[in-house]
Amino acid sequence: MSANPEIARAVECLRAGGLVAFPTETVYGLGADATNPDAMAKLYQVKGRPAWHPVIVHLADAGLLHGFGRSLPEYADRLADAFWPGPLTLIVKRRLGAVCDAVAGGMDTVGLRVPNQLVAHALLDAFGGGIAAPSANRFGRVSPTIADDVRADLGDDVEEVLDGGPCAVGVESTIVDCTGEQARVLRLGGVTVAQLAAVLGYLPEVVARDTSADDDNEGVRAPGTIASHYAPHARVELHEAIAVAARANALIAERTSVGVLALADADLGALPTGAVVLEAPTTIEEYARVLYQRLRDADRNELGVLLVVPPPNDGIGSAVNDRLRRAAASA
Repeated sequence: MSANPEIARAVECLRAGGLVAFPTETVYGLGADATNPDAMAKLYQVKGRPAWHPVIVHLADAGLLHGFGRSLPEYADRLADAFWPGPLTLIVKRRLGAVCDAVAGGMDTVGLRVPNQLVAHALLDAFGGGIAAPSANRFGRVSPTIADDVRADLGDDVEEVLDGGPCAVGVESTIVDCTGEQARVLRLGGVTVAQLAAVLGYLPEVVARDTSADDDNEGVRAPGTIASHYAPHARVELHEAIAVAARANALIAERTSVGVLALADADLGALPTGAVVLEAPTTIEEYARVLYQRLRDADRNELGVLLVVPPPNDGIGSAVNDRLRRAAASA
């Protein structure tokens, strides 16, 4: 047991079948014992998460990979060696009995990752097993990157909230399917496709939507891959910078409250009086880090529409744009 009293309480809560929110480098997760069906049922209920949507299992170190997965291809070990701890989830065939069936959403696979965050590591190390943890928010809404947003979203539905400060990456992990002869990227995230290619020796296929799923979304192999996700209550619209001022004018003429999000160097022209300009990130990395905070700012400002100029589609900008497209699809 950890000497840290907060970690000790969190471990006790998990072992009793409770829910613990904890920070990772990507977003805050809502954790439950991955071997406890009752705890998983509670997690799905609190999230409002469909039973077919799987949950990532967080591990203390890469040495546990083969204890939770089976028949792993050689490249899975290379990816784990290169990027764990870090914002990479590997989808592998699951070892029977390593996690309860509810974790996998009815699939014969499981998503595994080792987070790169001190509080998360302390919790996982003290717990000694896998912690199943989707983002600590209601299903489909904006992921939390600070502890206060976890409490605002979930309230008393979560027994313990560990505060590790703001998340360093800000968007979820990259998800790689390791069940075939070659790796496939099912979700863009904190590890870029170029970084993966440097380790794999080839450019992995990026699957825009997990094709293992049918038209009802059942059988989705990876979390966060449905078309509509990561959405604030405000309607999100994506525009080029040159079009923002005209669209803002049109919306304000309709008496719709409008906000704008763009990189600091974007030329937005003359915005109308009344448009709320959210604090602008200065780099693509900062855009990723503050994205969910800005989407939440739109709701805190009670905006009807948020006009967003996406960042360049380079590096982690690809993951930011993926989240923005899914947020916009929720309108």
